[in-house]
Amino acid sequence: MTRTLLVIDIQQDYFPNGALPLWQGEETEGRIVSAIAQARAAGDKIVLVQHVSTATTGLFAAGGAGTAIRPDILAAAGDAPVVIKRSADAFQDTDLATHLAGTEELLVCGMMTQNCVVFTAISRAADEFKVRVIGDLCTAPTEVVHRIALNALNSKLQVSTASDVWM
Repeated sequence: MTRTLLVIDIQQDYFPNGALPLWQGEETEGRIVSAIAQARAAGDKIVLVQHVSTATTGLFAAGGAGTAIRPDILAAAGDAPVVIKRSADAFQDTDLATHLAGTEELLVCGMMTQNCVVFTAISRAADEFKVRVIGDLCTAPTEVVHRIALNALNSKLQVSTASDVWM
């Protein structure tokens, strides 16, 4: 089965000194870096997503330092394509679908479990894929928000851990 690991919004604004630091952001990033290596070893494709706002100030302001994808993610992902989005759903008004050609299973991880992860995973544009959210490779502003979002997602699609995916 052809799989793609979709890594959503591992950007500076979600880390210490950023506009909206998330719960266990650095720990989650470390797990994602490891998962990218495991995915590459398994022959899975990698696609990165980067949120860029149309605003000139605030979270992910266009041209701001906070929009940058974290260096460890970029290094781990190598030449993986980067999809630029302006809304929570990574499919909405982007070229994501072109990067998923041939994908049967879409493995979703990243920042803002309750927002970008959820809206991408349940997007109508994702209906053609077997979608699985990797819960331990996601985070949110607080642990409670993260866990509530994963619980709600689990009623709609499969939520797994990285060890379930790459044994």
